Amino acid sequence: MPNKKSLAVLVAASVIIFGSLATPTPVSAADREKVLYAFKGGKDGVWPSASLIFDAAGNLYGTTPKGGNFRCDRYFAGCGTVFKLEPVARGQWRKTILHTFRGTDGAYPGGGLIFDSAGNLYGTTISGGGAKGWGTVFKLSPGVHGTWTETVLHIFNDQDGGLPAGNLIFDAAGNLYGITQVGGKHDFGNVFKLAPGMNGKWTEIVLHSFNGNDGNNPTSALIFDSLGNLYGSTLAGGDVNYCAPNGCGTVFKLVPGADGRWTHTVLHSFTGKDGSIPSCSLVFDTAGNLYGTTVYGGNLNTCVDYGCGTVFRMAPDANGKWTETVLHAFNGNDGSFPYAGLILDANGNLYGTTWYGTNVFKLAPGANGKWTETVLLAFNGKDGWFPGADLVFDTSGNLYGTTEYGGKLNACHSEYGYGCGVVFEITP
Repeated sequence: MPNKKSLAVLVAASVIIFGSLATPTPVSAADREKVLYAFKGGKDGVWPSASLIFDAAGNLYGTTPKGGNFRCDRYFAGCGTVFKLEPVARGQWRKTILHTFRGTDGAYPGGGLIFDSAGNLYGTTISGGGAKGWGTVFKLSPGVHGTWTETVLHIFNDQDGGLPAGNLIFDAAGNLYGITQVGGKHDFGNVFKLAPGMNGKWTEIVLHSFNGNDGNNPTSALIFDSLGNLYGSTLAGGDVNYCAPNGCGTVFKLVPGADGRWTHTVLHSFTGKDGSIPSCSLVFDTAGNLYGTTVYGGNLNTCVDYGCGTVFRMAPDANGKWTETVLHAFNGNDGSFPYAGLILDANGNLYGTTWYGTNVFKLAPGANGKWTETVLLAFNGKDGWFPGADLVFDTSGNLYGTTEYGGKLNACHSEYGYGCGVVFEITP
């Protein structure tokens, strides 16, 4: 098996392999897309790669994994930021940095943010927390005059997990849940719970440590069903007869027991033809079906025989078994490598992005069980490049998201492209 960090960077590193693939012809969408903010790099933040969230007033919040305090990490261009975008007059948006990470309080926030009922923000960093820190869970509390105060709720030490990624989620009692990509009992990552105490301290409980056969390297956010069961995916693991030696990845379920223990079940092991490397968060429809994406797999004659990725559905039956169906296999011309998860509108249409080919797409269900794909937008560089995070709707049905690169093309040069990234809006 690879070492503990190799799978955690597998998806990002693999982009270099496919750098020679043709990019699809851009779709003109000047009348439907708007760049709300283009990052400048440096202290302003670099390469936003996580999903956004709205507050009740219509402000957007997000993170950049790099930028901010260059004294924190000059080689990696700073340890990252938390930012706010506020709509102002004439359709413009004003950006404010709420927090700049210093390393000791966390570094490289790789996931998005969530609010509690009091307006505090919570998130994770994949590194930092001290010399031996393997990442943190943090809280940002609003104060007077627009100030925010950061509190580190937990520092991972590898044995209890490392490199926490994906958004956190709350249960009804105010406990936080998340995943770590590595660390734990078998060094393949954990599912964890953080419980608040009376003295302001939070206690971590490991709900499950992956062993490779039941999954390896979870990176996505968890979701609850109505019964309090947790669902998620792992980049690798599962049936090692496919995608040897690590497996193509899994979809899993965790069921809480009366004794506080959680029972883990693999709902599906990917085989390559039905997808591989599910790095996404999952989403439920109203009928209880799960939807997600895989970065690779599908039509294995595309994307250098790895497959360009899939959109899949997991449907439960009365006996508790789940059946996976590939709704769409990307071919490169319509985009490839969907890193991000999906969102559903009220009509059951799915929306997502492809990292390479840099598209925003829509999948509409048909009467015969087939789904029709429409490319809503192909980015051109100046309006963004390489979208890698889940989209989000506003109350009017407009889509918002981030691209890791693009925008101001004279800044933030990298092997993947130019520009420091953007926040964008699309009117479908």
